[in-house]
Amino acid sequence: MITPDIYFENVAPTLDMNIRSELYSTNEFTFAVAVILSAQATDKKVNEVTPELFRVAPTPRKMLALGLDGLKQHIRVISFFNNKATNIMRLAEILADGQGDDWKFPDKYHNRDALMGLPGIGQKTANVIMNVLWGAPNIGVDTHVFRNAHRYGWVTDDDNTPEKVEAKLLRKIPKKYHSIVNHVMVLHGRYTCTALRPKCENCPVQKWCNAKDKNI
Repeated sequence: MITPDIYFENVAPTLDMNIRSELYSTNEFTFAVAVILSAQATDKKVNEVTPELFRVAPTPRKMLALGLDGLKQHIRVISFFNNKATNIMRLAEILADGQGDDWKFPDKYHNRDALMGLPGIGQKTANVIMNVLWGAPNIGVDTHVFRNAHRYGWVTDDDNTPEKVEAKLLRKIPKKYHSIVNHVMVLHGRYTCTALRPKCENCPVQKWCNAKDKNI
């Protein structure tokens, strides 16, 4: 069985731990926007549109200057772009200030409850923002984390929501790994322990794995 200790001690060394996220961003505001756009969309698809978007609108003020229709034109290939555009513009209105292109969240937003009070930012999004930007030991449960937490037996069928999975993982996984859970599980799940035809022959923990859909 793959225990959390076995998993993180063997998988983490195979990854570039200096890359905290594969989403393209230029500052803390653009990272938050990228995470909002990535909901029910792939990072690859989001990264196709954000370089040009963030070239013209890298701050809340410049996003407001771009306007709702202008934003929609940039992100129209992203799923649910209308709702996402509305939330991003509302977010920009709240965060608009005189900061330059190296925009950072004010300190008052450096906690999950405050972030979740902002438009477009739910629990998963807040967890990812805090983990990637500030190294907080939060676990954003995306499709890869959700799937493989069940695959490894770290959670049960009763843990059927991201919130339940997060709560269980925070108890199951030793605290020393909490800050890297998202990075490791997302990249390992995206490229090796995939949903269909997992690449078990290339997996550093395959000899401990007893998943029912093991492909080896």
